[in-house]
Amino acid sequence: MWAYESVFYQIYPLGLCGAPFENDGHLEHRITKIREWIPHIKKLGANAVYFSPLFESDTHGYNTRDYKKIDVRLGDNQDFKALCEDFHNNEIKIVLDGVFNHVGRGFPPFVDVCRNRENSPYLNWFHIDLNGNSNYNDGLWYEGWEGNYDLVKLNLQNPDVVAYLLDAVTFWIKEFDIDGIRLDVAYCLDFEFLRKLRRHVDSLKKEFFLVGEMLHGDYNQRMNEEMLDSATNYECYKGLYSSFNSMNLFEINHSLLRQFGPENWTLYRGKHLLSFVDNHDVTRVASILENENHLPLIYALMLGMPGIPCIYYGSEWGTKAEKAQGDLALRPSFAAPQYNELSEFISRLIEIKKHSDALNYGNFISVLLTNRQCVFRRETEKETVFVCINADENAFHAQFDFGKKQVTDLISGVTIENGEGLHMSGYSTYYLR
Repeated sequence: MWAYESVFYQIYPLGLCGAPFENDGHLEHRITKIREWIPHIKKLGANAVYFSPLFESDTHGYNTRDYKKIDVRLGDNQDFKALCEDFHNNEIKIVLDGVFNHVGRGFPPFVDVCRNRENSPYLNWFHIDLNGNSNYNDGLWYEGWEGNYDLVKLNLQNPDVVAYLLDAVTFWIKEFDIDGIRLDVAYCLDFEFLRKLRRHVDSLKKEFFLVGEMLHGDYNQRMNEEMLDSATNYECYKGLYSSFNSMNLFEINHSLLRQFGPENWTLYRGKHLLSFVDNHDVTRVASILENENHLPLIYALMLGMPGIPCIYYGSEWGTKAEKAQGDLALRPSFAAPQYNELSEFISRLIEIKKHSDALNYGNFISVLLTNRQCVFRRETEKETVFVCINADENAFHAQFDFGKKQVTDLISGVTIENGEGLHMSGYSTYYLR
């Protein structure tokens, strides 16, 4: 699967392109701006781009009106088709956000239900009680996603709804030649719907990638041969920043052993979860880390651990924003991409990751662990890589068996003899092969 050897780059198009929050109905070809970012994404080394919602919606993209029409605030379908061709010509895969659990209040079938009530052919497309009322005083009650009534929950057990959504997916693949879908709130999605989606995309395109937004519980319920290829690794997202802020690397090591360790009971050994240090829903990592010296290290840990790394646009050069400031602060527009020392370091790590059999497919074995230092081994039959992190300001001498006469640090190019151990300077990271 191509995704298992890829590094993703997430873009929130409505934010990056500076679209107004409310859909004003005015066509503006803003999405062409993303073309200017392709050289930056290539320089960084990412080879797959994940677009947050870009189809016609009421406001933020997750309240869809039309699954086959690019939001007029971004442009039209021809704009996006040309952009997809540009990405593919640069050998960058494309993954779209599939928002299939709910729609916006402006979704035409829902508008029809509000207007025609029991006479609407779409009455059973949603979870409706005609004897109740909504927060919007519609004269009927409907189920909203987690109490958000601008997000009208679809009835995924209705075959007409399923057929409608699968038809939209067919359109995305045939019109834009996309390579995968990230499923919004996948933890809410009906199992049978996911099975049908899996069979449907497999019939249309080889190695089509499905990744689900999962927050808690056992991801295997939906990440299996019949449903999803991958899931968002929120457990390790929390463990990554918390381990650095509390100076307790035991936390992230525990999560990684639980998920990918050598024991038979581990949850996801051999699977490839989507790894990240931030995204469009959470505080930027540069704002959440208490020590800015840990910023390069958290990326080194994320790119070295099992999973498919995903970089959120702007965070590669250290953009700050807090969730408390609101979603718009987390999803800003930038005049142009930036490239600095952090970006350069991440780019180096990405290049190593993409071309390493051990970092793409290797098992996870903890080698050395203290509160402030960790060494773990990623290993396949072809290659062994030691990922070494020193989160302390002071130097640390790590004594462990390299397993061979000498190893090379893939980041610096320095060769180290076995038996000497690894002298780690303060706030440093090493990928030893």
